Amino acid sequence: MSVTVAEGFVAAGVHCGIKDDSGALDLSLVATDTALAVPAAAVFTSNRATAAPVEVSRTHLLATGGRAAAVVLNSGNANAATGITGRAHAERTCALVGEGLGCAPEEVLVCSTGLIGIPLPFDAIESGIGPLVAARAGGTGAGAAAAQAILTTDTVAKEVSVSAEGFTVGGMAKGAAMLAPDMATMLAVLTTDAAVGAADLGAALTIAVDRSFNTLTVDGCTSTNDTVIVMASGRRASPTTAALVETLTAACRSLAAQMAGDAEGATKVVTVQVTGASSPEQARTAARKVAQSQLVKCSLYGADAYWGRIVSELGSAGVTFDPDLVRISYGGVAVCVGGMAADHDQAAVARHLAQRHVEITADLGLGSGQATLLTNDLTPEYIAENMRTS
Repeated sequence: MSVTVAEGFVAAGVHCGIKDDSGALDLSLVATDTALAVPAAAVFTSNRATAAPVEVSRTHLLATGGRAAAVVLNSGNANAATGITGRAHAERTCALVGEGLGCAPEEVLVCSTGLIGIPLPFDAIESGIGPLVAARAGGTGAGAAAAQAILTTDTVAKEVSVSAEGFTVGGMAKGAAMLAPDMATMLAVLTTDAAVGAADLGAALTIAVDRSFNTLTVDGCTSTNDTVIVMASGRRASPTTAALVETLTAACRSLAAQMAGDAEGATKVVTVQVTGASSPEQARTAARKVAQSQLVKCSLYGADAYWGRIVSELGSAGVTFDPDLVRISYGGVAVCVGGMAADHDQAAVARHLAQRHVEITADLGLGSGQATLLTNDLTPEYIAENMRTS
């Protein structure tokens, strides 16, 4: 289970001193084992306060026609809201990695995660590139080091491996807060040994992201740095479009679920499903309104089946809604039917809400549209983590 599981890729993670002097890994690399560029694609943040590494990576993919030999990532500093200097640092990072690997700077993509608005300590990165490139290797150990080096407030590394007929997808990600559609601060690097062109790879990734990271919301905040990158070595089979989409989606869903499980301060991972909407789009809008409601999240932390808050959020979501038709359930137990309180097994609901994984279903009773989002409860620990610069 590693970003190096797909044939043709190596990785590394080292300490360069961006975070502190504790020795924590903070500089990461994923590259082709030949240092040759391969088909690549990415999906970037929708936030218009775009970080310098996002701008540079987007430009590099355009310049190469969708090819990359490596991705270099740092944690501890987002290199966002850093102006011309920040962009120059991102470009120089790519150039240094390119020199070390023997590839063009444009064939290197760059990602950063951490504090916004603080100048990137570029001396640390510059000193770390040489050891990072030298440390690259195949195998799960190298992949695990790369995954560890991109963490910020995460408590565990997030890795995935999905095998399909004739090819494999591996990946790593970070994200514990500032997670909201679209996308669910988060970074993800995926690798595959499938033989696929950049255009088809990009189309498949867009679908996979929409079905995974775009269905995750921890706090309703969208990062300046969100990036999902995939590279394809072409070492194995050429998959069907459906197989490629399915496998990439499975990998992305696993990483999204791992992020939900590691959300800052969260005690619960919550699935919010809306059914019976007028359309899938309206179902997603309604589900997002419930999933991002601070009042609903507080109720979840308190294990309180206060379904009235859910009905209220649905009614204000801007979708077609009839309060006399709505049905709300916790863990499959209906607590509201026809917009009114329903007799139910209160002990069963209490047991469900006491669990780590909670399911809320809202049936609007209007059509066949449905959507599902992942979210968490809102806890004092989340506030403690975010009431100061972190």
